[in-house]
Amino acid sequence: MKKTIGFLLKAALLFCLIAFFIFGIVMPQYRYNYNASLVDKVDRLLSLDEPKIVLIGDSNVAFGFRSDLIEEAMGMPVVNMGLHGALGNAFHEEMAKLNVTPGDLYIVCHSDYDDNDQIVREDPTIAWLTLENHFPLWRLIRLKDVPLMAESFTSYLKKALNLWATGTGNQDTGDAYSRTAFNEYGDNVYPRPYVEHNVYFPHPVDFTQQTVPTLGDTTVERLNALNAYLKERGATMLISSYPIAYGEYTPLMADYQALEDELNERLDSPVISSLSDYMFDYDYFYDTVYHLVDEGVVMRTEMLISDLQWYFEVKDEMWPEA
Repeated sequence: MKKTIGFLLKAALLFCLIAFFIFGIVMPQYRYNYNASLVDKVDRLLSLDEPKIVLIGDSNVAFGFRSDLIEEAMGMPVVNMGLHGALGNAFHEEMAKLNVTPGDLYIVCHSDYDDNDQIVREDPTIAWLTLENHFPLWRLIRLKDVPLMAESFTSYLKKALNLWATGTGNQDTGDAYSRTAFNEYGDNVYPRPYVEHNVYFPHPVDFTQQTVPTLGDTTVERLNALNAYLKERGATMLISSYPIAYGEYTPLMADYQALEDELNERLDSPVISSLSDYMFDYDYFYDTVYHLVDEGVVMRTEMLISDLQWYFEVKDEMWPEA
């Protein structure tokens, strides 16, 4: 019996030493990575106990708004929680549950509406690169996500150990995909000036790949559940548009209108934006069909402000239950 207890104690000690080494010494290795901006975004979100506007979505949100202009126009503090599309819509939507205050406005701007309800789209390690040992962020992981996180931890750990061993971790690239590219609101403010007939070599935008998003049952159910969750806590969820590149390869307007009609029909939360209003000339896009240049950011921000003002004017008539 004593031998068994001794073995268990030694095993527990060894486990604690390994855990301390991994979580206390090796991690984090992506402190200045683009996704590490989530640490600062969450800090701002948790610091606001008054009614606020929270922007939810992937990088189309991170690269798409001037929060200071929204704050000035609407008289409410703003947090831009936009992050990385590879994390999946479900991950971004969980951010809306972190600090709900009565009177909050949560504006969801997805660039797709058909997913498998996972927190990642392709590489599962992307979630670990985001969370690392920032333990307060782990609440973004749902119980159903734990098996995927456990499965992908080894792959992440190999990358982290290599960075730690070579002393190449926690480096700031200083470009648009760095934590330091974000301001205090959570907006990506890396300079992206308007250039006529812009190609932004060596990363020209491939406009030929544009498609109209489809609306999947899983996404509809999850968004409606999130709307109910926020509504129960005195907050309001609204749906706005992502930026759409308008030019030679843009899909048919009728297909966008069909998506807009379906969003209005199937989502419980008000859809305050018309997709056609968020179409911008190719020159206003930076390095993907979702990332706007600085001038495009201002244009989109002004459009959202207009949509919000319109919503408050008509909400009692059009959405009395919202």
